[in-house]
Amino acid sequence: MDNDIPEIKELIQQFSKLPGLGPKSAKRIILKMINNRKEILKPLANNLSNVFKNIERCKNCGALKSNNNSCKNCEDKNKKYSKICVVENISDQWAIESSSIFQGYYHILGGTISDSANGNNRENLLINSLIERIKNDNIDEVILATSATVEGQTTAFYIQDSLKNINVKISKLAQGLPVGGEIETSDDGTLISAFKNRKDL
Repeated sequence: MDNDIPEIKELIQQFSKLPGLGPKSAKRIILKMINNRKEILKPLANNLSNVFKNIERCKNCGALKSNNNSCKNCEDKNKKYSKICVVENISDQWAIESSSIFQGYYHILGGTISDSANGNNRENLLINSLIERIKNDNIDEVILATSATVEGQTTAFYIQDSLKNINVKISKLAQGLPVGGEIETSDDGTLISAFKNRKDL
């Protein structure tokens, strides 16, 4: 069988770790790539290699950026905002942007404070950088848009405590976002409701 070949077996295991993919789906995708080596497999391998070498997290805001260019998320001097939205991951930012409910800066944590498996701590979550951005960009409101999970709420409380000595309004998403719900999987209507009904902390 194809999945008895070590290279293919390992690839199936790796693909199975991706969101929404199980072993069967991973196997179909891999066989499709192998059967289309020139059209799919080789270009994909080259693109993945380029992403690995050239894409990194911005140390200021947490967004993804090319190491050959400045970060578009935090260095656009033509736009000045007074609000900053704190999210767990870049996919959360994309979900909020697609709803068009928020106009302001984004700060991407890259996970939660409880995500010990990824070694997340204050430095990795760029909380010190968040504090500096609030001061330097004259931010008057910080919106904590973490997911309504235990990990997300723990992170929100941690950030709130970290900002207690800074004169800034802190709010969090409210009605519309169900308990246990994640930002990236919420529809536009849910996100709009959550932003409009956000609560001050």
